[in-house]
Amino acid sequence: MVIGLTLGRYLAARFVRTITGVFVTVFVLIYTLDFVELVRRTGDVADLSTALLAELALFRTPAVAEQILPFAVLFGSMAALLNLSRKLELVVMRAAGVSVWQFLAPPLLVAVGFGVFAATVYNPVSAKLKERAIQVETAKLGRSKGAGEKELWIRQRSLDGQAIIRADRSMAAGTQLSRVTVFEFAKDGSFIDRVEAREATLRDGYWELAEARITGVGVEPQSFSSYLLSTNLTPDQVRNSFSSAETIPFWELPELAARTESAGLDATRYRLQFQSLLARPLLFVAMVFIAASVSLRFFRFGGVAKMVLGGVTAGFVLYVVTQLVEDLGAAGLLSASVAAWSPAVVGSLLGTLALLYQEDG
Repeated sequence: MVIGLTLGRYLAARFVRTITGVFVTVFVLIYTLDFVELVRRTGDVADLSTALLAELALFRTPAVAEQILPFAVLFGSMAALLNLSRKLELVVMRAAGVSVWQFLAPPLLVAVGFGVFAATVYNPVSAKLKERAIQVETAKLGRSKGAGEKELWIRQRSLDGQAIIRADRSMAAGTQLSRVTVFEFAKDGSFIDRVEAREATLRDGYWELAEARITGVGVEPQSFSSYLLSTNLTPDQVRNSFSSAETIPFWELPELAARTESAGLDATRYRLQFQSLLARPLLFVAMVFIAASVSLRFFRFGGVAKMVLGGVTAGFVLYVVTQLVEDLGAAGLLSASVAAWSPAVVGSLLGTLALLYQEDG
């Protein structure tokens, strides 16, 4: 038996409303709290209007709210299923011969749709707004994206060979470095010399090192007021290497990862972010399965509160595991594909297993 089109639309509409309602509610709450926090932090800063702070909070909120999208799907799905069960609509559907797999088909399609929308539309918008928020904070509050980095390391390739650059601090999104040490290597990997400088500035095709002292193998150290180190890095590549992967839109991640790797920089976080966004529809499907496994109990049987608490706990555990596995992927212990897809795949399989045991066991 195939579920009817009218019933499918009805169920899909119910899930869309509840998931959207949960997300909008949390979005407004995050915006309000962030706005209040900005007002508190900038109370002693002159020339900052309330309208500007409200705009800044609006720019910052979508990126934060993006992290709670899986919970919005989980709680919205639980609310929709519990409401259907409370009104005995699920009882009527089952009495008519509709199985749990049939009436879950529309919610699963809704979850996939939300996942695709979140990755391809919402993420680019939130990334651009977050980048805009950083620019506003830098201009109005004097904060720089790259400021405060400690023990910065950059590996680069050029026509002269390879070089490893270490700096105590970075400024101007990584295009200006202070207390710099450069280890230069030939194309065959042999060590050439070490360069210590007070600061380094990225120019077009080279680093300009001020007050440089060069120590080579078997030669006396030499000092120069200015020393030029060739590089194939561009200011945009260096800025991107200091940018959080969350500020890069979905559609730009593959190209940026390829350009970053060609420059000799680590692109793991960009590839991991791209794979995580690709896996988002399946993660949302896993949340629907978790919601269904704890929300189909009839109200007259009791124990609904414990089932709901179990669903919230299961969703939280899945989210924590997802973050943990992504951290392992970012550290290079797992490939980006495995780190991004394994929690969603395992969560979906466990949710399916729970439903099979509960409904068909």
